[in-house]
Amino acid sequence: MKTVAIIQARAGSSRLPGKIFKDLAGLSILGWAVRAAQAIPGVDQVIVATSVEAGDDAVEVACQKMGVACFRGDEDDVLSRMTDAATHAKAAVVFRLTADCPLLDPAVCGALLQLFKQTGADYATNTSPASWPDGLDCEVMTLEALRLANEKARKPSDREHVTPYIRNNQHKFQCEVLRCPVPHIHDERWTVDDEGDYAFLQAVSEALPQGRPPSYCEVLEVLATNPAFYDLRAESARNEGYTKSVLAAPYYHEGYETSNQLIKRALQTIPLGSQTFSKSQMQFPESNAPLFLTHGAGSTVWDVDGNSYVDYVSGLLPNTLGYCDPDVDEALARQLSRGISFSMATELEMQLAEKLRDIIPSAEMTRFGKNGTDATSAAIRLARAFTGREHVIVSGYHGWQDWYIGSTTRHLGVPEGVRQLTHVSPYNDLAKLEENFAQYEGQVAAVIMEPVGAMQPNPGYLQAVKEMAHRNGALLVFDEIITGFRIHLGGAQTHYGVTPDLSCFGKGMGNGMPISAIVGRADIMTLMEKIFYSGTFGGEALSLAASIAVIDKMERENVIGRLWQTGQTLADETNALISSYGLLATIKLNGLAPWKVLQFNDHETASKEAIRTRFLTDMLRNGILLSASHNICYAHSQVDIEKTKRAYDVTLSRIAEELEAGTLEQNLDIPPIRPVFQVRS
Repeated sequence: MKTVAIIQARAGSSRLPGKIFKDLAGLSILGWAVRAAQAIPGVDQVIVATSVEAGDDAVEVACQKMGVACFRGDEDDVLSRMTDAATHAKAAVVFRLTADCPLLDPAVCGALLQLFKQTGADYATNTSPASWPDGLDCEVMTLEALRLANEKARKPSDREHVTPYIRNNQHKFQCEVLRCPVPHIHDERWTVDDEGDYAFLQAVSEALPQGRPPSYCEVLEVLATNPAFYDLRAESARNEGYTKSVLAAPYYHEGYETSNQLIKRALQTIPLGSQTFSKSQMQFPESNAPLFLTHGAGSTVWDVDGNSYVDYVSGLLPNTLGYCDPDVDEALARQLSRGISFSMATELEMQLAEKLRDIIPSAEMTRFGKNGTDATSAAIRLARAFTGREHVIVSGYHGWQDWYIGSTTRHLGVPEGVRQLTHVSPYNDLAKLEENFAQYEGQVAAVIMEPVGAMQPNPGYLQAVKEMAHRNGALLVFDEIITGFRIHLGGAQTHYGVTPDLSCFGKGMGNGMPISAIVGRADIMTLMEKIFYSGTFGGEALSLAASIAVIDKMERENVIGRLWQTGQTLADETNALISSYGLLATIKLNGLAPWKVLQFNDHETASKEAIRTRFLTDMLRNGILLSASHNICYAHSQVDIEKTKRAYDVTLSRIAEELEAGTLEQNLDIPPIRPVFQVRS
C-alpha cells in the first residue's frame, strides 16, 4: 500500500510573493517542507504539486534541484490537482501537506499515519479541532476518499482547500483526530503568510538544531528561551484564507436526504426519534431540517448530509463556550485519564462547590445533579420539607417532573392530586401572585421562577416577589438553569441584586457536559441530609472537571461580556433587517442580549405558526440553525454574524413578499409547526 506525501506549493502569494523560496537558516521554506516530508515514517514518496501556470515554473525548477518529483495541475481547483497527483503516483494513501509550514514535525505526521492505519479510517487530521500549533498541519486519507471528494465537492471553498468536503461529511467518511498531548499550544502560529511570520521563522530557525527537521518540542524550547521572537509577527486568525473563501460564495445546501432516511429508521426504535421534544422533528419544518448532526466545532455544526450551520440552538443552551472548547476538552482529557465515576466522592465536588459559593450570592451550600429537572425538583422537595407545606407557585419552565409539568397542557400521566398542588403565576403579575397566596393561605412552600426570560422584570418586581414569599412563610427559588453562566457569572440574582433562598443551575455549567446544581442557604440545604436526593452519577467526575474549567475560563476571560456584545450586535443587525422589510409587527426579538427570544405574531394573511415555519425553513436552507431564540456562545464571531445577516436578508425578503401577496400559507407545502406547549410570554 503506497503512501505518498503531496506538498501543495505555489510561487504566488498576495501578502508575501515568492515566500516558499525564501531562506530559513540556509534552506528554502519549500526545502524545509520537503525535508520534513521525506523524514515521515511510512511515507514512500514525496511529490510537490503546483499549478500549470507559468508563474509556478520556478517551483518545478526548485524541485528538480532538490531531486523531488513535481506534479502540475489546475491552479484554482486544488482538489483536482491533488487527486490527479495522487492517481498519477499510484498512491493508495495520501498525505496532504502545504509548503508554507516549514516546521512540520515528521514524528507528529508519523503518529497521524499510524492512527489512520490502526483505526482503518478514511481520513485523519491533526487540524480539527485545533490543538496543535498552526503550522504543524497534516492530513492523511485514502485515495478513494480523495477521489470521492473530487467527484462530489461543488463549493469553491471545498475545491480550493481540498479536504473540507471530507471533514464536513462525517456520515460518509470515518474521520479520526490526533490531539496534541501538550495543552494550551493551539494558539501558536508557525506558518508563513507575511513578512512578520517570515521574520519570526527566521529567528526560530536560526536557533534550532541544523541539518534535520526539528521536533515541535524543540521549537517550543526555543520559544520558551526566546519569548521576544513573538514580537516579530502580528496576531493573525487561523484559517483566514478558508474563511474568506467561504464568505466569497453563496451558501450551498446539500439537501436533507440522509436526515429524512435516518428519521424513518430512528422512529422504529425511538419514540419521537429523539430524546428531547425541542430537538425532535415536531419542532422543525417537516422533511426540511437537519434532524441528525455529526459533529461541531466552535459555533458551527454539521449534519449527516454534510451541511454546515452557524448554530444558535447551542445544544439547547449548554454550549456557552462553543463546541470542542480547548480548555474544557483539555480538562476532560486529563480527568478521563484518572477515571469517571468513583466508589466514593472526589475532591472535585468540594472544589466546584467552593467555586459556586464564591461567585453565586445564594450558594452557601451545593448539591449536584445531572440536568435541570434534578435541581428544580430537589428544590421543591427541599422547600416542602423546610416549610412543612405542599403547594407551590411556578412562573416559567422548570422541567419534566410531575410537580411542574402537571401545571401545563402536556400533563398526560400526571395524577390529578399532584396537579392541584401547583399554581401558575404569570411573570410580572404581582396581583395574581398575591391572589395565589391568598387562595392557598399558609399552604404555599415556595415560589419558583425564572428570574428573567423573554420578558424583563418590571422595576422592583423580583424584590417584591421575594418579600411577598417571605411574608407568606414561603421560600423563593430562582430557576437559573438558563440564566446562570450566561447573563452573569453569578446568575440573574447578581445581575438584578436579589438573592433567593434556593437557586438551580445547569445548562452552561459544563459547556455540554451533563451537570446541574441546587444551591442555597445553609440552614435549608442541610435538610438534604434528611430528604431523599441521591443518584449514582451526582458526583461523576468528568462533568465536575468540565464545570471547573468553564468557571476558570469565565473568570480568566471576558466570556460573559462577549456574550452580551455578540448578542446585542446580532440583535441590532436583525432588528434593522426586520424593520427594513416592514415586519416589526410580525417578528420581534425579546429578552436580554445573550438569549434573545423570537416572537412571531399573526398576520392578516398568515398565522404565526405558518410564518415561523417559513422562517425556520429558509434560515436552515441558508446555513443557520435556530429554533426559538439566539442562544449566543463565546465562539460566535463576526463572521458568524455576517453569515446570519445574509440568511436573515434572504428569509425576511421572502416572508415580506409572501405576506404582502397573501401567498405564504399557500406556498408553504408542509404543515405549520405547533408548539409543544406555551410557557414564556
